[in-house]
Amino acid sequence: MELKAEELTQYNGTDPSKPIYVALKGRIFDVSNGKSFYGPGGPYAMFAGKDASRALAKMTKNEEDITADLQGLSDKEIGVLTDWENKFVAKYPVVGRVVS
Repeated sequence: MELKAEELTQYNGTDPSKPIYVALKGRIFDVSNGKSFYGPGGPYAMFAGKDASRALAKMTKNEEDITADLQGLSDKEIGVLTDWENKFVAKYPVVGRVVS
């Protein structure tokens, strides 16, 4: 499945008939099993329906960092993102990718 970033926003957990998706480095993960974390009211709900790569790399929940843009990240931040990516791969199915 391929989704544009604006299409991905439909999978933010507000529609209970749709799965919850979070993208990392352009790969879309179905995080519906983690609804208590990524669903409405969850501690990571702000990442649902978005590519959260930069925010996870920087370990922040700031709205301006919830983006796929990796420019200017340090090697350490890229390493943190890789750790997150490995956790997601181990825990959630990849269902597609974000396209422009």
